[in-house]
Amino acid sequence: MDIVEQAVRVLQRDGIIVYPTETVYGLGADALSEEGVLRVYTVKQRPLSQPMSVAVSDVDMLWAIAHIDDDAEAFVSRFLPGAVTVILPATSCIPAMLTGGTGFIGVRMPDNEMALSIIAELDAPITATSANITGKRAPVRPDEVTVVYDLMVDGGILPGTPSTVVDLVHRKIIRPGAMLDDVARFLSAMDS
Repeated sequence: MDIVEQAVRVLQRDGIIVYPTETVYGLGADALSEEGVLRVYTVKQRPLSQPMSVAVSDVDMLWAIAHIDDDAEAFVSRFLPGAVTVILPATSCIPAMLTGGTGFIGVRMPDNEMALSIIAELDAPITATSANITGKRAPVRPDEVTVVYDLMVDGGILPGTPSTVVDLVHRKIIRPGAMLDDVARFLSAMDS
């Protein structure tokens, strides 16, 4: 059994995987499983009031979990897959726990073949939060992961620049990160 199959089996049993992205190592659970999501909050020591992003493998999966208008669709087609997290109104299939009660969900489509393969094979979004205790440095190497997990998907040493987080509802950058200049230009053009 290859590592993708192993990861999917862990996720299907409400387990947690550590997986590579184009930024840092992520902590993944089936985002549609409240038990799996709660485990991620617990191992990260993250308050339930803080929303948690999810990762999707394609645009169809994104449409299933978030409401997208024409401007958001243009942004997504330009920047995803990539090191950008978009905040959009969540659909009802997303556990409220992930939105932190806001009604909005952060969505990533990592530009990493291994991550996309795992999500596609699971056929469901997974949590997309860094594999660290909340407030600690995000891991860029497997040996830097200090949280509890069920399976490590080793992707070697990763770049370490976090994704840029963009609120597409209010058209503003929440957290600067990778691809910041391109994102800022695109948002500016949307508003003009």
